[in-house]
Amino acid sequence: MGIYRKILVAIDGSSSSLNALRQAIRLACTEGCWITAVSVVPPYDGDLNLTGVGNIKKALREPMEKALSMAAEIANSERAALKTVCEEGEPHEKIVDLAEGENFGLIVMGRRGLHPIERALIGSVAARVIGYSQTDILIVPDHTDTGWKNILLTTDGSSYSNAARDKAINFAKTYGGELKVISVVDVPSEFYAEAPKAVEDLIRKAKGFVADVKNIAEASGIKTSTFVGEGDAYRVITDLAKKEKADIIFTGSHGRTGIKRLLMGSVTEKVIGYAPCPVLIVKP
Repeated sequence: MGIYRKILVAIDGSSSSLNALRQAIRLACTEGCWITAVSVVPPYDGDLNLTGVGNIKKALREPMEKALSMAAEIANSERAALKTVCEEGEPHEKIVDLAEGENFGLIVMGRRGLHPIERALIGSVAARVIGYSQTDILIVPDHTDTGWKNILLTTDGSSYSNAARDKAINFAKTYGGELKVISVVDVPSEFYAEAPKAVEDLIRKAKGFVADVKNIAEASGIKTSTFVGEGDAYRVITDLAKKEKADIIFTGSHGRTGIKRLLMGSVTEKVIGYAPCPVLIVKP
């Protein structure tokens, strides 16, 4: 068994979720781990008195069963063993409960669209899964592949980013990858004029954060380069990912962050929304 023993993929029939499944299958095959696809039939919020309950349930269930059938076909074409599960209820709750109840090590989900609004708001189900789950989550943008050779790691020196550091180093060692480490100083522009010494101190600390990661990674034989950026954190991170042609971004997360934090423009959500490559959110 590899880094992950069990992988859970959320499927809704969209091209992004099916691409996420393909990437998950690739990882599962190299990791030698189990993979399950789950599709969740959402609850009906309309007036059941106006229509037949049976017809509504059937109409809601059919696309999810079709999505799982498509997932099974993809797995067969990849010669991968896939278990499929169809649940009913609030999608994010069912995904999180299944992941934690059956000890999945990773949840994989797709990211749709390139429209600015779709980028800024990664989707309520994905945001809620990230906010409430204690399981690592891989978000895969549509039309992208997941790779492990060129890893971009974000760090702020916290225990949460240290968890991402350890996972990134593990992947780099396993797959012969290189590590690029970035820490961003994100303060209002007026801060530079009013407290220049404080900004200098923040920059010095950021340089220390990336240097610490480099020392640990290079002790494991991993080629590592470091970057310190200034500005909007998500822009600096995603711009570097584009410039360096990163295969994947690793970032830490505060366990159960809660949905309000994620839907109020957090750095994590914006990185996911604007990233040109998959993003792995590592939970402590």
